[in-house]
Amino acid sequence: MKNHQYKSKIKWTGNTGESTKNHRSYERSYTISVDGKAEIKGSSDPAFLGNPNLHNPEDLLLASVSSCHLLWYLHFCSVNKILVLEYEDFAEGTMIESENGSGKFTQIILKPKILVAEKEMVEKAIELHQKANEYCFIANSLNFEVKHQPEINYKND
Repeated sequence: MKNHQYKSKIKWTGNTGESTKNHRSYERSYTISVDGKAEIKGSSDPAFLGNPNLHNPEDLLLASVSSCHLLWYLHFCSVNKILVLEYEDFAEGTMIESENGSGKFTQIILKPKILVAEKEMVEKAIELHQKANEYCFIANSLNFEVKHQPEINYKND
C-alpha cells in the first residue's frame, strides 16, 4: 500500500480591524495555498455571512468529488477503448443544517453529460461510472452516498 501526503495552508483574510469581537465584526474570507500552485480565495456560503463571489467549502467538496470521478472515469474509458470527446458535469450536493447550526452533506449527485465517438460505446461508457466511483479517492472517503445520473450521447457522423 502506498501512502500519499498532501499539504495546504489556509490563511484567514477577513479581519476588518475588529477581529472576532462579535459574529458580524469579521469577514469569512480566506486564502488556500499549496506550494507551486495558484491560490484559491474562499469564503463561507452566503447563508453563513460569506461572500457570494468566492468559493466556499461546500463548493470545493462538490468540485473535489466531481473532478476525482472525472479523472478515474477518463482513465477507465481509455483502458476500455471508449473514446470520450466531451465531458461536462453538473454536480449537485445536498447539505442539511441542524437547529444548533451544525450540518452535514447527505448526498452528492453527479450529472455528467458525455459525448463518445460511437454508438457502440454508450453502454460500456455508462457502466464505467460505477467503476470510477469505486476507485475515486474522495468518494471513498465520504460517509454519504454519491449517485450518478450520466447522460451519454455519441457523435453523429
